[in-house]
Amino acid sequence: MLKLYRGFDPPHQSDTRTIYIANRFPQNGLYTPQKFIDNRIVSSKYTVWNFVPKNLFEQFRRVANFYFLVIFLVQLMIDTPTSPITSGLPLFFVITVTAIKQGYEDWLRHNSDNEVNGAPVYVVRSGGLVKTRSKNIRVGDIVRIAKDEIFPADLVLLSSDRLDGSCHVTTASLDGETNLKILRFISDFLAFLVLYNFIIPISLYVTVEMQKFLGSFFIAWDLDLYHEESDQKAQVNTSDLNEELGQVEYVFTDKTGTLTENEMQFRECSINGMKYQEINGRLVPEGPTPDSSEGNLPYLSSLSHLNNLSHFSTSSSFRTSPENETELIQEHDLFFKAVSLCHTVQISNVQTDGIGDGPWQSNLAPSQLEYYASSPDEKALVEAAARIGIVFIGNSEETMEVKILGKLERFKLLHILEFDSSRRRMSVIVQVPSGEKLLFAKGAESSILPKCIGGEIEKTRIHVDEFALKGLRTLCIAYRQFTSEEYEEIDRRLFEARTALQQREEKLANVFQFIEKNLILLGATAVEDRLQDKVRETIEALRMAGIKVWVLTGDKHETAVSVSLSCGHFHRTMNILELVNQKSDNECAEQLRQLARRITEDHVIQHGLVVDGTSLSLALREHEKLFMEVCRNCSAVICCRMAPLQKAKVIRLIKISPEKPITLAVGDGANDVSMIQEAHVGIGIMGKEGRQAARNSDYAIARFKFLSKLLFVHGHFYYIRIATLVQYFFYKNVCFITPQFLYQFYCLFSQQTLYDSVYLTLYNICFTSLPILIYSLLEQHIDPHVLQSKPTLYRKWSRKQTDCDRKYFEHVFPLAGIDPGLVKDTFYQSIFKKKKAHSYKYRLYKLNQHV
Repeated sequence: MLKLYRGFDPPHQSDTRTIYIANRFPQNGLYTPQKFIDNRIVSSKYTVWNFVPKNLFEQFRRVANFYFLVIFLVQLMIDTPTSPITSGLPLFFVITVTAIKQGYEDWLRHNSDNEVNGAPVYVVRSGGLVKTRSKNIRVGDIVRIAKDEIFPADLVLLSSDRLDGSCHVTTASLDGETNLKILRFISDFLAFLVLYNFIIPISLYVTVEMQKFLGSFFIAWDLDLYHEESDQKAQVNTSDLNEELGQVEYVFTDKTGTLTENEMQFRECSINGMKYQEINGRLVPEGPTPDSSEGNLPYLSSLSHLNNLSHFSTSSSFRTSPENETELIQEHDLFFKAVSLCHTVQISNVQTDGIGDGPWQSNLAPSQLEYYASSPDEKALVEAAARIGIVFIGNSEETMEVKILGKLERFKLLHILEFDSSRRRMSVIVQVPSGEKLLFAKGAESSILPKCIGGEIEKTRIHVDEFALKGLRTLCIAYRQFTSEEYEEIDRRLFEARTALQQREEKLANVFQFIEKNLILLGATAVEDRLQDKVRETIEALRMAGIKVWVLTGDKHETAVSVSLSCGHFHRTMNILELVNQKSDNECAEQLRQLARRITEDHVIQHGLVVDGTSLSLALREHEKLFMEVCRNCSAVICCRMAPLQKAKVIRLIKISPEKPITLAVGDGANDVSMIQEAHVGIGIMGKEGRQAARNSDYAIARFKFLSKLLFVHGHFYYIRIATLVQYFFYKNVCFITPQFLYQFYCLFSQQTLYDSVYLTLYNICFTSLPILIYSLLEQHIDPHVLQSKPTLYRKWSRKQTDCDRKYFEHVFPLAGIDPGLVKDTFYQSIFKKKKAHSYKYRLYKLNQHV
C-alpha cells in the first residue's frame, strides 16, 4: 500500500510507505515548503556583474602578474630611474588582452549554456500542455518528451505511448634615523629591481597567451583531422596545453569505441558443442560434419526448408552430434528463439507487415525493422537471429511476438530478471504457445556455465576461449523448464521481493539466484567489435616515438589480450607477463616479485603486462612501488576488468611517480571522463557513446588514428615554437639590458637609465613582439609529412632530451656578443678606478685572469 501525504504526520503503519512530495518532513504537523534550485545549466565562469573583479582577482593570483604589479607599485611609491608608465602600461596591456581572451571563451560557454537552457519543452501547467524553455522547468512539473529528444532534467517515467507503458532511454549523455638608513638601502635595492625587471618582460606572457590561443585554430583547420563520414573536425576546448602535446610519455586509452568502432557484428556461435560461422547470412559449420565430405561443408541458409517440422519440444534430448538434420535444426531453433526472446531490445514504430512471410530474406531486416538496445551486443544478436529466420517483431502488452518462417508466434512475457554487474547475466521467463514455462538466460561464461547441469558444457567452454582469442565478445545461452509447482513458487517469491519495502535489492538478488540454477546449456555467441582504421599503425608509431601505451578496458582477460595482439599493442615477440586472479595481498606481492625477477633474468627487449581490476586493487593497496617497478620496465600494459575510478587511479599513480611524466588519456564514453580529467592532456573521441568524453576533454577528435598527427606534428610544432619564443624573449632582453648593466659601472651605480622610458615601454610591446609571434605561429622547421612518417623525431625532441635551459644560459652571453671576462674586468676596474691601475690588488687580479 502506498500513501501520499503533503505536510501532516501520517499514521505509522508497517505495511505503508509515506512519501512527502515537494516539502521537508513535517515538524509538529506544520507544512514546510522546500525551495529547489532552478533547472538552468551553468558551465560559464563569469557574469556581466562579476567579470571585472573576478577576472582581476584570478589574473593577479598568477605569480608573474603579481610580480609586475609589485614593480608598478614600487615605482609609484619611491623615486625610480624609470617612469611608472614603463611597467604600468605593459601590465595594463597584458591584463586587458588576457581579459578579452578569457571573456571570449566564457562567452562561448554562455552561448552553449543558452542553447541548452533555451531548448523548447512541453510541460503540463494549469491542466494543459504549455510550451516553455528548459530553464523554466520546476520541480514537480510533468514534462512531455518525444522520440529522439534530450531529457531536459532528471525525470521519473509516469506514462508512455507504448502499450506496455515502457520507454527506451539512451544513456549513450571548481621609523627613526636607523630606520631611515634602512629605508634608503631598501629603496636603492628596489630601484635596481625596477631598472632590471625588463629581463623578464611582462609582454612575454601576453605573447605566449596569444600564441596558444591563435595556434589552437590550426588544429581545427587541419583537414587531415577531419572525418568525412561523420562530418566531424577536431575541436580544441583548452588552448593552454598545446605544448604538452609535444611532451607526452604515456598514453592511456579505452578499448571499446576508442580503438574499436563500437559496432557489434555477429560472427560465430557454438550450438550444442558445434561451432558455426555466419557467412552471407548463412550458418556454416567450422569443420566437416558426418553428413558431408571434406571440402564440401553444408550450411543452413535459414529454417525455411523445414516449414513442415512439428514444434520443437523442450524435452528433446541433446546430443553432441545430431543424428539427422531435423535434430540439428531443432537445436538451432531453440537456440535462436532464446536469442530472440532474452533481451530488452525495442523496435521503432515502423511497418512490419510482410516481414518473415514466406522464405526469409536477410536483406529485409535492416530496411524494415529498426532495433534499439541499451547494449550493442543485444542488438547484434537479435539482428543475427532475424537473418537466420527467427524474427523478433516486438512487444504487445505482455507478449513478445516472433515470426518463424512467416508464422507469427506469441510468447507471454511473465518476468524479466534484469541484468546487474554482480550477477553478470539477465533472464526472461516466458510461456510458449504450447503452454510450457521456460526461463532463457544469457550472460558471461563465468556466470552461466557454473549454473548449468546439462548440455555440452566443456566443449562450449573451449569454444568460448577460442572465440576470445580471436578478440570476439562472448555470451553463453541457457534455458530451464519449470513445472507448474516450480513456477508458482517462483512467481510468489518474485512478487514478495519486488514489493518489499526494505532490503528490496538484496531480496531480489536472492530470488534471482534461486531461479537461475539447474540450467541446460544451449551454446554461446561471439560478436566482433572491429578495430578502427589504422589503429595498428598508430599504436606502432606511438611506440617508435618512445611513448608507452596502456589499454584500460572492462573486457575479460582473454578478449583484452586478443584485441591487444590484433591492434599491435602487444606483438608476438613480446614477453607477456600476467598479474591476474590474485586473491590476497601476500599472493599479489609474491607474484609481483616473480615478475620483477623475470624481467631482470629474461633477455627480452620488450615486455608486456596484463593486470585485472581485482589484482590491481591489491597491488595499489600495499605494493605500489613494486607494481610501479614492474610497469616501468614494460613497454605495453593492459588493464582488464577495470572500473572507471580504477582507470583514474592508474593514471594518477603514473603522474605522481618520481619521473613526473606527461600523461595523455583517450576515451569516448561517459565512463572515461574520470581518466580524461585526471591525465595532463585529455582526448575525447567523438564516437557513438554520446559526447560526454568530448565535452569534458581538452581536445576532441573523431578517430584514434588522428592522434598520431595531433602529437607528432601539432604537438611537436607547438613545443618547439613555444620554447623558441621564450628563449628568444630572454635572449633579446639580455641583449637589451646588458648595456644598462655595464653603464652602471661608469655612472657609479647611480641608477641612471641608459634608455628613455618610452623606449623601455615600447621595446617589448611593439618593436620586438610581433615578429616572434608570427614566427611562433607559422614556423615549420621540419616538413609535417616527415614528422608523421618518422616518429623517432618526436622522441628526440621530448621533454627529457630537450632540457637545454642550462646550456642556453651558459651561451646566452656569448650569443649576445658579450664576453663574460669583459664583464668581470669592467666590474673590477670600476672598483679600483680611484687607485692606480697597477696597484697590487689590481695586478693580482689580472695575474689570476691570465692564469
